[in-house]
Amino acid sequence: MVLDRLKQVAQHVAGTGPQPHPFDPLSAAEIEKTTAIVRKEHVSLFFNAVTTWEPRKAEMQAWLADPDHTIRPHRIADVVAIGRGSKVYDGLVDLDEEKILQWTQTDGVQPLINMEDLQLVEHIIRIDPKVIEQCGLVGIPKEDMHKVYCDPWTIGFDERFGNKVRLQQALMYYRPHLDDHQYTFPLDFTPIFNADTHEVIHIDVPPVRRPVNQAPPSNYHPAAIEAEGGYRKDLKPLNITQPEGVSFTVNGRIIEWQNWKVHVGFNYREGIVLNNITYNDKGNERGVFYRLSLAEMVVPYGNPEHPHQRKHAFDFGEYGGGYMTNSLALGCDCKGAIHYMDANFVNRAGASQTIKNAICVHEEDAGILFKHTDFRDDAVIVTRGRKLVISHIFTAANYEYCVYWYFHQDGTIQLEIKLTGILNTYAMNPGEDTKGWGTEVYPGVNAHNHEHLLCLRIDPNVDGPNNTIFQVDARPGPGEVGSAENKYGNAFYAHRTKYTTPSEAVADYDGVTSRTWDIANTNKINPYSHKPVSYKLVSREVPTLYPKEGGLVWKRAGFARHAVHVTKYADDQLYPAGRHVPQTSGDPPTPTTPATAPPPNSTLTDWIAATSSNSIDNTDVVLWHTFGLTHFPAPEDFPVMPAESMNVLLRPRNFFERNPALDVPPSFARAPSEVKAGRAGWGGRDGGSARV
Repeated sequence: MVLDRLKQVAQHVAGTGPQPHPFDPLSAAEIEKTTAIVRKEHVSLFFNAVTTWEPRKAEMQAWLADPDHTIRPHRIADVVAIGRGSKVYDGLVDLDEEKILQWTQTDGVQPLINMEDLQLVEHIIRIDPKVIEQCGLVGIPKEDMHKVYCDPWTIGFDERFGNKVRLQQALMYYRPHLDDHQYTFPLDFTPIFNADTHEVIHIDVPPVRRPVNQAPPSNYHPAAIEAEGGYRKDLKPLNITQPEGVSFTVNGRIIEWQNWKVHVGFNYREGIVLNNITYNDKGNERGVFYRLSLAEMVVPYGNPEHPHQRKHAFDFGEYGGGYMTNSLALGCDCKGAIHYMDANFVNRAGASQTIKNAICVHEEDAGILFKHTDFRDDAVIVTRGRKLVISHIFTAANYEYCVYWYFHQDGTIQLEIKLTGILNTYAMNPGEDTKGWGTEVYPGVNAHNHEHLLCLRIDPNVDGPNNTIFQVDARPGPGEVGSAENKYGNAFYAHRTKYTTPSEAVADYDGVTSRTWDIANTNKINPYSHKPVSYKLVSREVPTLYPKEGGLVWKRAGFARHAVHVTKYADDQLYPAGRHVPQTSGDPPTPTTPATAPPPNSTLTDWIAATSSNSIDNTDVVLWHTFGLTHFPAPEDFPVMPAESMNVLLRPRNFFERNPALDVPPSFARAPSEVKAGRAGWGGRDGGSARV
């Protein structure tokens, strides 16, 4: 692993290396090559995004099936650039032929806000006379403006300003001391920032003013904890060691582990993208998923008072989960023997920049994989499992999202999201009624109710590209108690509903029926169960979208209206809230738009409407799954939140002929014959464990 890392560093420094896999993210050199090609023909613009334009699926599948005899797909860069006057340009650049394939000015949209955009706002608001005046009105003197901070958000959508000008809203805070927790001191006004002219164009001020909080700071840094009595002193070291190294191999960005094989991609928007996932079933490399990614998220806040309706962040489409990714620290964010992957992005000027250690790959103990003890004679087998972890963590202003993809030895893929970080807060007066829209988590600190709704894009390849989605619900059997067919009333079964069109394939979660969804290949039948081979989507943390139908959030976040949507695969349908999300209203195109013109920012609901009666039976499909949690804040969440977890499982069902993990070496096994003969049994107990 050390040698692999040294090779990576050497190739990065030298700008050389093996020919990239077609799924690979753009290297630093490729990013700068792209911007140089664009600059030759287009000047006076800055770059918003430069990323891999993934090969068209048909072309890519042909190459994957026979790379030695098939033309390698070209390396093509997908470019978003911004010109003066908030003009937006979308382009494609062929890096092999060193030419621009496509360059279009896209009207009526604004691209996402990147980290450079965010950092600029705070500097401007500190010197703006109107902001200084408002700070004075809530009790902050002019000489303390260096203690004023803001979290810049996109404006969401505000009908007063539309989408012709690129805007941000600044959520305001104060720090009496540099190390003080700014979310203890939220301010009650909201400046609107023009990102094109770099000026504050408006300030939203509430009808009832709320002076800056006078409560003492509630801090979480070590000095504050030590001042309050210090850290716990009864924790002993817990070390994780792998003396013989790791069990996975890395070839470029392809990882192989315990029969799994996966390409690990990364982009500025989705963060981790997993491609071409296969499972080696006794020598037969079987397709499982073509592409998995978190495609979007919306975080609507529940205070209806102006301007809080604008607080509904699309963290992937408005900011970029990749752009906000942390550089991970050994032994802190990840423990054990770690393989890291870096991430390269473009800056405004067109130069590349690197986030070191953006992706962490390691193994973890996964507890008991399976166990059975025979009560007759104490014959036993116990096998401990482990999991491969592919993770990244990104910080969206106040919140941290920890994204973990787990590959298990039994053929299961698990996605876990851990939410931590800090609550978004707003000012409140002593004794003020929060009206149920929030909670006073600390004196003078109102944390509003909100949801986190994430959209998982599942592009299946279960034993091939032609798959069918079934909704599966537990149902009681027919017949009343006492009847011949159900005399004792205990019958129940799995009722399967096949989705045949996109309009049919819109569903909510139902915990009463233990609802799951089968992603099946109906062309291949398990010889034992006589059912189609499939992978089952198991997801139980699926809240409804609480903002009401017809409202701003409901219109903008169509993907979050239901737990599941299914569409027929299309190469350019990657982002369910659209390619360009900021300042979209969610309204349909105006009547003046030509009927033949596609909407400038088509979304999942548009795709379904356009293909509502098309067949999705036994074809190449995409399943869009929205899951998440609803958060009613409490004092235990402040000043920094303990991590809260959400999980989604993709489990094999009728895919294998028996438990695929039977060949994982047991921790201990003793057969009945060995018990009878007094023999010790098979396997060694864990030499690292000890009785205390």
